[in-house]
Amino acid sequence: MPDENSEIAAPRPEGRGGGPEGLATRLRQAAQDDLPVAADPFRALADKHGIGEQELLQWLRDAVHAGVIRRYGALVSHRQLGFAYNAMVVWQVPPERVEEVGQALAEDPGVTHCYERPPAPAFPYNLYTMIHTHTEEECRHKVEHLAHILGLPAYEMLVSTREFKKSSPTYGPGLTPPIWAEDGSGE
Repeated sequence: MPDENSEIAAPRPEGRGGGPEGLATRLRQAAQDDLPVAADPFRALADKHGIGEQELLQWLRDAVHAGVIRRYGALVSHRQLGFAYNAMVVWQVPPERVEEVGQALAEDPGVTHCYERPPAPAFPYNLYTMIHTHTEEECRHKVEHLAHILGLPAYEMLVSTREFKKSSPTYGPGLTPPIWAEDGSGE
């Protein structure tokens, strides 16, 4: 991955006018594809999408530098690692404390997701977190501890009972961030 001190430009929408087989499209597809388990995974990925390995690696560096890709890493199955219990915890936080509480929750190693959302009239919660633990007891203890140290008495634990779908988003026509589009339009 890129050296922290290297100067690299933002990803460019190369291959303009190249239609569905344009270079930017193939780079975007490669970036969203699973990294193959191979001796040289980036070469295999580049070959699969008909692009050069160095071209792919440079585009990924550029995308990381531009903030389009936050990080490139392994996606593990938390259940297979023993984290079989999870809950979305919704918190009612006074507006003047959202930044402070949001940062504190985001820094806790037991919290995997932390979002602010506008409260609804019948659902006054404005911070949403996901917490993964080994057991229900461990999760409840974690949530009670966070509520206590942050002074948050109003919260609810929404426990997952069944998973219908879990996937990373993929971006195609109409869903493409402008920086990834052939013509920079997002289409």
